[in-house]
Amino acid sequence: MLSIHQLTRAYGDKTVLDAVSFEVRPGRMTGFVGANGAGKTTTMRMIVGVLAPTAGDVRWNGAPLSTEQRRSFGYMPEERGLYPGQKVLDQLIFFGQLHGMTRDEARDRAQSLLARLGLTERENDLLETLSLGNQQRVQIAASLIHRPTALILDEPFSGLDPIAVDAMVALLRDEVTPEMPVLFSSHQLDLVERLCDDLVILSGGRLVAAGSVEELQSSQDETYRIRYADGADAGALRDLPGLRVLDADGSTALVALDSVRPEQALVAAQAVAPVTEFARVVRPLSQIFREATS
Repeated sequence: MLSIHQLTRAYGDKTVLDAVSFEVRPGRMTGFVGANGAGKTTTMRMIVGVLAPTAGDVRWNGAPLSTEQRRSFGYMPEERGLYPGQKVLDQLIFFGQLHGMTRDEARDRAQSLLARLGLTERENDLLETLSLGNQQRVQIAASLIHRPTALILDEPFSGLDPIAVDAMVALLRDEVTPEMPVLFSSHQLDLVERLCDDLVILSGGRLVAAGSVEELQSSQDETYRIRYADGADAGALRDLPGLRVLDADGSTALVALDSVRPEQALVAAQAVAPVTEFARVVRPLSQIFREATS
Protein backbone atom coordinates (compact mmCIF):
# COMPACT_ATOMS: atom_id res chain seq x y z
CA MET A 1 0.00 0.00 0.00
CA LEU A 2 1.28 3.43 -0.99
CA SER A 3 -0.02 6.14 1.36
CA ILE A 4 0.31 9.88 0.97
CA HIS A 5 -0.02 11.47 4.40
CA GLN A 6 -0.65 15.20 4.93
CA LEU A 7 1.73 16.02 2.09
CA THR A 8 2.48 19.73 1.87
CA ARG A 9 4.77 21.77 -0.35
CA ALA A 10 5.35 25.50 -0.04
CA TYR A 11 7.55 27.90 -1.98
CA GLY A 12 8.09 30.86 0.32
CA ASP A 13 4.66 32.19 1.22
CA LYS A 14 2.90 30.21 -1.49
CA THR A 15 1.53 26.77 -0.64
CA VAL A 16 1.09 24.71 -3.80
CA LEU A 17 0.08 21.49 -2.03
CA ASP A 18 -1.86 21.69 1.21
CA ALA A 19 -2.01 18.67 3.57
CA VAL A 20 -3.04 16.14 0.90
CA SER A 21 -3.71 12.56 2.03
CA PHE A 22 -4.86 9.55 0.00
CA GLU A 23 -4.00 5.90 -0.66
CA VAL A 24 -2.96 4.08 -3.81
CA ARG A 25 -4.08 0.52 -3.31
CA PRO A 26 -2.13 -2.50 -4.60
CA GLY A 27 -3.27 -4.13 -7.80
CA ARG A 28 -5.43 -1.14 -8.67
CA MET A 29 -5.04 1.78 -11.04
CA THR A 30 -5.66 5.16 -9.44
CA GLY A 31 -6.41 8.13 -11.66
CA PHE A 32 -4.98 11.44 -10.49
CA VAL A 33 -6.82 14.39 -11.98
CA GLY A 34 -7.02 18.14 -11.59
CA ALA A 35 -6.65 21.32 -13.60
CA ASN A 36 -3.22 22.64 -14.56
CA GLY A 37 -1.49 23.85 -11.41
CA ALA A 38 -3.63 21.69 -9.09
CA GLY A 39 -0.54 20.00 -7.61
CA LYS A 40 -0.48 16.62 -9.35
CA THR A 41 3.10 16.77 -10.67
CA THR A 42 4.33 18.23 -7.37
CA THR A 43 2.76 15.31 -5.51
CA MET A 44 4.28 12.74 -7.84
CA ARG A 45 7.71 14.30 -7.59
CA MET A 46 7.55 14.09 -3.81
CA ILE A 47 6.41 10.46 -3.94
CA VAL A 48 9.49 9.47 -5.94
CA GLY A 49 11.85 11.76 -4.02
CA VAL A 50 12.59 14.36 -6.68
CA LEU A 51 11.13 17.03 -4.37
CA ALA A 52 11.25 17.13 -0.58
CA PRO A 53 7.95 17.86 1.19
CA THR A 54 7.57 20.91 3.40
CA ALA A 55 5.46 18.74 5.69
CA GLY A 56 3.91 15.29 5.67
CA ASP A 57 5.37 12.08 4.30
CA VAL A 58 4.90 9.15 1.93
CA ARG A 59 4.44 5.69 3.43
CA TRP A 60 4.87 2.17 2.14
CA ASN A 61 2.81 -0.45 3.97
CA GLY A 62 2.38 1.95 6.88
CA ALA A 63 6.05 2.91 7.38
CA PRO A 64 7.87 5.97 5.98
CA LEU A 65 9.07 5.30 2.44
CA SER A 66 12.83 4.73 2.32
CA THR A 67 15.27 5.67 -0.43
CA GLU A 68 15.85 2.01 -1.16
CA GLN A 69 12.13 1.37 -1.60
CA ARG A 70 11.83 4.39 -3.89
CA ARG A 71 14.52 2.90 -6.14
CA SER A 72 12.22 -0.01 -6.86
CA PHE A 73 9.45 2.28 -8.15
CA GLY A 74 8.82 2.95 -11.81
CA TYR A 75 8.46 6.63 -12.69
CA MET A 76 7.48 8.34 -15.91
CA PRO A 77 7.90 12.12 -15.55
CA GLU A 78 5.85 14.64 -17.48
CA GLU A 79 9.10 16.03 -18.93
CA ARG A 80 10.48 12.94 -20.59
CA GLY A 81 13.89 11.88 -19.29
CA LEU A 82 15.52 9.80 -22.01
CA TYR A 83 18.67 10.44 -24.06
CA PRO A 84 17.81 11.58 -27.60
CA GLY A 85 21.23 10.74 -29.05
CA GLN A 86 21.34 7.17 -27.72
CA LYS A 87 19.94 4.02 -29.32
CA VAL A 88 16.59 2.86 -27.96
CA LEU A 89 17.69 -0.62 -26.86
CA ASP A 90 20.99 0.56 -25.40
CA GLN A 91 19.37 3.05 -23.08
CA LEU A 92 16.72 0.61 -21.90
CA ILE A 93 19.51 -1.82 -21.06
CA PHE A 94 21.29 1.00 -19.25
CA PHE A 95 18.22 1.78 -17.14
CA GLY A 96 17.78 -1.89 -16.35
CA GLN A 97 21.38 -2.14 -15.17
CA LEU A 98 20.89 0.93 -12.97
CA HIS A 99 18.23 -1.10 -11.18
CA GLY A 100 20.58 -4.03 -10.61
CA MET A 101 19.76 -6.21 -13.61
CA THR A 102 22.52 -7.98 -15.53
CA ARG A 103 23.07 -6.81 -19.09
CA ASP A 104 21.54 -10.01 -20.49
CA GLU A 105 18.51 -9.74 -18.20
CA ALA A 106 18.01 -6.12 -19.15
CA ARG A 107 18.34 -6.89 -22.87
CA ASP A 108 15.78 -9.70 -22.74
CA ARG A 109 13.35 -7.61 -20.77
CA ALA A 110 13.82 -4.53 -23.00
CA GLN A 111 13.29 -6.50 -26.19
CA SER A 112 10.14 -8.08 -24.74
CA LEU A 113 8.72 -4.65 -23.85
CA LEU A 114 9.64 -3.16 -27.22
CA ALA A 115 7.93 -6.07 -28.97
CA ARG A 116 4.75 -5.47 -26.93
CA LEU A 117 4.85 -1.81 -27.94
CA GLY A 118 5.48 -2.49 -31.63
CA LEU A 119 9.01 -1.07 -31.63
CA THR A 120 11.19 -4.10 -32.33
CA GLU A 121 12.28 -2.75 -35.71
CA ARG A 122 13.34 0.55 -34.11
CA GLU A 123 15.41 -0.85 -31.23
CA ASN A 124 18.73 0.17 -32.83
CA ASP A 125 17.53 3.62 -33.92
CA LEU A 126 18.48 6.79 -32.09
CA LEU A 127 15.63 7.95 -29.89
CA GLU A 128 15.54 11.39 -31.55
CA THR A 129 14.66 9.77 -34.91
CA LEU A 130 11.42 8.36 -33.48
CA SER A 131 8.11 10.19 -33.51
CA LEU A 132 7.05 11.79 -30.24
CA GLY A 133 4.48 9.05 -29.74
CA ASN A 134 7.07 6.32 -30.16
CA GLN A 135 9.45 8.15 -27.83
CA GLN A 136 6.68 8.05 -25.27
CA ARG A 137 6.35 4.30 -25.73
CA VAL A 138 10.06 3.95 -25.02
CA GLN A 139 9.61 6.06 -21.90
CA ILE A 140 6.93 3.73 -20.54
CA ALA A 141 9.23 0.78 -21.28
CA ALA A 142 11.96 2.50 -19.26
CA SER A 143 9.61 2.84 -16.28
CA LEU A 144 8.71 -0.87 -16.48
CA ILE A 145 12.12 -2.35 -17.32
CA HIS A 146 12.95 -3.47 -13.76
CA ARG A 147 9.48 -4.83 -12.89
CA PRO A 148 8.73 -2.06 -10.38
CA THR A 149 6.97 -2.51 -7.06
CA ALA A 150 4.88 0.63 -7.71
CA LEU A 151 4.27 2.72 -10.80
CA ILE A 152 3.98 6.52 -10.92
CA LEU A 153 3.06 7.89 -14.35
CA ASP A 154 2.69 11.61 -15.08
CA GLU A 155 0.53 12.14 -18.20
CA PRO A 156 1.60 8.85 -19.84
CA PHE A 157 -1.00 9.07 -22.63
CA SER A 158 -0.50 12.69 -23.61
CA GLY A 159 -0.17 13.10 -27.38
CA LEU A 160 -0.68 9.43 -28.22
CA ASP A 161 -2.94 8.31 -31.04
CA PRO A 162 -5.72 5.78 -30.22
CA ILE A 163 -3.68 2.80 -31.45
CA ALA A 164 -0.71 3.75 -29.29
CA VAL A 165 -3.02 4.28 -26.30
CA ASP A 166 -4.50 0.80 -26.79
CA ALA A 167 -1.03 -0.77 -26.95
CA MET A 168 0.09 1.01 -23.80
CA VAL A 169 -3.12 0.17 -21.94
CA ALA A 170 -2.78 -3.51 -22.85
CA LEU A 171 0.82 -3.52 -21.65
CA LEU A 172 -0.06 -1.84 -18.35
CA ARG A 173 -2.87 -4.31 -17.69
CA ASP A 174 -0.45 -7.19 -18.20
CA GLU A 175 2.28 -5.62 -16.08
CA VAL A 176 0.21 -4.59 -13.05
CA THR A 177 0.53 -7.33 -10.46
CA PRO A 178 -1.85 -7.81 -7.48
CA GLU A 179 0.85 -6.22 -5.28
CA MET A 180 1.58 -3.16 -7.45
CA PRO A 181 -0.08 0.21 -6.79
CA VAL A 182 -0.37 2.40 -9.90
CA LEU A 183 -0.92 6.16 -9.85
CA PHE A 184 -1.24 8.04 -13.11
CA SER A 185 -2.30 11.55 -13.99
CA SER A 186 -4.23 12.49 -17.09
CA HIS A 187 -6.41 15.25 -18.49
CA GLN A 188 -8.25 12.67 -20.61
CA LEU A 189 -11.18 11.90 -18.32
CA ASP A 190 -12.70 9.39 -20.74
CA LEU A 191 -9.47 7.40 -20.56
CA VAL A 192 -9.36 7.67 -16.77
CA GLU A 193 -12.93 6.38 -16.64
CA ARG A 194 -12.00 3.47 -18.89
CA LEU A 195 -8.92 2.44 -16.92
CA CYS A 196 -9.22 3.40 -13.30
CA ASP A 197 -10.40 1.54 -10.25
CA ASP A 198 -9.92 4.56 -7.98
CA LEU A 199 -9.88 8.32 -8.44
CA VAL A 200 -8.16 11.22 -6.66
CA ILE A 201 -9.13 14.80 -7.54
CA LEU A 202 -7.06 17.87 -6.62
CA SER A 203 -8.08 21.49 -6.93
CA GLY A 204 -5.86 24.41 -6.00
CA GLY A 205 -3.44 22.17 -4.12
CA ARG A 206 -6.14 20.57 -2.00
CA LEU A 207 -7.78 17.16 -2.07
CA VAL A 208 -11.44 17.58 -3.05
CA ALA A 209 -12.49 13.97 -3.74
CA ALA A 210 -11.06 10.46 -3.43
CA GLY A 211 -12.44 6.94 -3.55
CA SER A 212 -13.30 4.14 -5.89
CA VAL A 213 -14.84 5.16 -9.19
CA GLU A 214 -17.96 3.19 -8.27
CA GLU A 215 -18.28 4.99 -4.91
CA LEU A 216 -17.87 8.42 -6.47
CA GLN A 217 -20.33 7.69 -9.25
CA SER A 218 -22.98 6.52 -6.78
CA SER A 219 -22.33 9.15 -4.09
CA GLN A 220 -25.54 11.02 -4.92
CA ASP A 221 -29.14 9.93 -5.35
CA GLU A 222 -29.79 6.87 -7.48
CA THR A 223 -30.94 8.18 -10.85
CA TYR A 224 -32.81 6.17 -13.44
CA ARG A 225 -33.93 6.84 -16.99
CA ILE A 226 -37.50 5.74 -17.68
CA ARG A 227 -38.69 5.60 -21.27
CA TYR A 228 -42.26 4.86 -22.34
CA ALA A 229 -43.63 3.71 -25.64
CA ASP A 230 -44.26 6.58 -28.04
CA GLY A 231 -47.22 8.71 -27.06
CA ALA A 232 -47.06 8.20 -23.30
CA ASP A 233 -46.32 11.27 -21.19
CA ALA A 234 -43.40 10.69 -18.80
CA GLY A 235 -44.49 13.79 -16.88
CA ALA A 236 -47.12 11.59 -15.23
CA LEU A 237 -44.33 10.15 -13.08
CA ARG A 238 -44.46 13.34 -11.00
CA ASP A 239 -47.62 12.02 -9.38
CA LEU A 240 -45.96 8.82 -8.11
CA PRO A 241 -44.82 8.69 -4.46
CA GLY A 242 -41.16 7.93 -3.78
CA LEU A 243 -39.99 9.24 -7.16
CA ARG A 244 -38.56 12.68 -7.85
CA VAL A 245 -38.62 13.70 -11.49
CA LEU A 246 -35.41 15.53 -12.37
CA ASP A 247 -36.26 16.04 -16.03
CA ALA A 248 -39.07 14.97 -18.32
CA ASP A 249 -39.18 15.31 -22.08
CA GLY A 250 -42.01 13.63 -23.94
CA SER A 251 -41.92 9.92 -23.24
CA THR A 252 -38.58 9.98 -21.37
CA ALA A 253 -37.79 11.08 -17.82
CA LEU A 254 -34.86 11.09 -15.40
CA VAL A 255 -35.97 10.28 -11.87
CA ALA A 256 -34.29 10.04 -8.48
CA LEU A 257 -35.44 7.34 -6.08
CA ASP A 258 -36.18 8.91 -2.71
CA SER A 259 -37.93 6.21 -0.71
CA VAL A 260 -38.48 3.25 -3.02
CA ARG A 261 -36.32 0.45 -4.34
CA PRO A 262 -35.64 0.18 -8.09
CA GLU A 263 -37.99 -2.79 -8.53
CA GLN A 264 -40.78 -0.87 -6.78
CA ALA A 265 -40.15 2.16 -8.99
CA LEU A 266 -40.41 -0.01 -12.09
CA VAL A 267 -43.72 -1.52 -11.00
CA ALA A 268 -45.11 1.96 -10.28
CA ALA A 269 -43.88 3.30 -13.62
CA GLN A 270 -45.44 0.38 -15.51
CA ALA A 271 -48.80 1.24 -13.96
CA VAL A 272 -48.72 4.48 -15.94
CA ALA A 273 -47.90 2.97 -19.35
CA PRO A 274 -45.75 0.21 -20.88
CA VAL A 275 -42.07 0.87 -20.09
CA THR A 276 -39.54 0.28 -22.88
CA GLU A 277 -36.44 1.29 -20.85
CA PHE A 278 -35.60 1.40 -17.14
CA ALA A 279 -31.86 1.98 -16.65
CA ARG A 280 -29.56 3.26 -13.95
CA VAL A 281 -27.80 6.45 -15.02
CA VAL A 282 -24.17 6.51 -13.88
CA ARG A 283 -22.56 9.91 -13.56
CA PRO A 284 -19.59 10.29 -15.91
CA LEU A 285 -16.25 11.25 -14.39
CA SER A 286 -16.40 14.56 -16.23
CA GLN A 287 -19.47 15.48 -14.16
CA ILE A 288 -17.86 14.29 -10.91
CA PHE A 289 -14.78 16.36 -11.74
CA ARG A 290 -16.79 19.50 -12.46
CA GLU A 291 -18.81 19.12 -9.27
CA ALA A 292 -15.72 18.48 -7.13
CA THR A 293 -13.72 21.42 -8.50
CA SER A 294 -16.46 24.02 -8.85
